[in-house]
Amino acid sequence: MLNIRPVLAFLKDAAHRGQRTVLVSIIAVTGASTRNPGALMGVADDGRWIGSFSGGCIEAAVVSEALAALEDGRARTVRYGAGSPYIDIRLPCGGGIDLLFSPLPAGSLADTALERLDARLPVAFSLPLAEGAPALADADGTRSVSANGSHVIINHLPPLRILVTGQGAAVEAMVRQASAFGAITEIMTPDQALIDALSSVDVPTTLLKSQGSCPAFRADPWTACVFYFHDHDWEAPLMAQALASPAVYVGAMGSLKTHQTRSALLMSLGVDADSIARIAAPIGLIPSSRDPEVLALSTLAQIVDRFERG
Repeated sequence: MLNIRPVLAFLKDAAHRGQRTVLVSIIAVTGASTRNPGALMGVADDGRWIGSFSGGCIEAAVVSEALAALEDGRARTVRYGAGSPYIDIRLPCGGGIDLLFSPLPAGSLADTALERLDARLPVAFSLPLAEGAPALADADGTRSVSANGSHVIINHLPPLRILVTGQGAAVEAMVRQASAFGAITEIMTPDQALIDALSSVDVPTTLLKSQGSCPAFRADPWTACVFYFHDHDWEAPLMAQALASPAVYVGAMGSLKTHQTRSALLMSLGVDADSIARIAAPIGLIPSSRDPEVLALSTLAQIVDRFERG
C-alpha cells in the first residue's frame, strides 16, 4: 500500500487508449501473505497488467479472472490460497487472500484519483461487491479496508515523500537510495556542486542562497524531513519549519552532543521542547553510521518504519 500511483497511471493510460480495465483489490487476508489488504493490481482488456499480489504465484490466474469479469460486466470476489476452490493455485506463505475484481467505468475514476494523490490528498474507492459502478468515496485519512453494506471502501494515503536538506555525500546517497526505493524525493541544499552531481537523478531541487527559513519548504503528514547539515546556522531555521509542520518524520545527523547544541539553538528560535522531542537524533536505525551509504540506508529504513506505523 506504499504507492498505488503506478497502478492508477496504468489504468488511466489504458482507458485513454479506449481499453476496458479492471481494478483488482485485496480485501481480506487470512494467515500469512506477501501483501496487505488494500494492495492493488490493474488489468487491461488486452491482458497487460501491473502490480503484484504474490511475487508471481497467482498473477496469471488473476489476469484470467479479471478478463472474465470484464466479459461478465460485473464485480466478483475470488479467494486464492488457503480455502480457495482453486486447489491447484496455492500461495507459498500458506495463507489466503480475497480479491475483488472491479470492472471500471469508461469515466475518469483513475484520473481523479491520480489528481488527488498528486495534490497530496488521501483517496478512497467505493467498490461494489456485485452490481453497480466503482466510484470515489470520502477519504478518512487512513490506510484501511472496510465493508459498507454492498460495497467495500478502500482508503489510501499519498505516497511517501522525502525532503532531504543538507550538504555532502550523505545527501547524494540518500537521494539515490530514496529514489530507487520509489519515494517522491526532493532536495534543498546550499551546494550547487551537489545539485550538479545529482543532475542525472530526476528530482526537484532548491538551491538555498541564504541562511534562514525558506518559502519553498513544505511538509504534509506523509512527508519525511531529513537534515544532513554540519552547519547549524543553515539547519536550525529549516528544522523549525519542519517541526511546525505535520511531517511524519523529522531526523537530523549528528551525535548526542551535537543534538544538545541543536536543541538549544532551536529553543532560541522559539521552538518548544515537545516539538524538539519529535526529532530522530542521532538519525537512523544503525548507531554511529559514518559511511554515507550506510547512513542513508539507516535513515531510509527508519523513515519507512515510521511511515508504515503512521
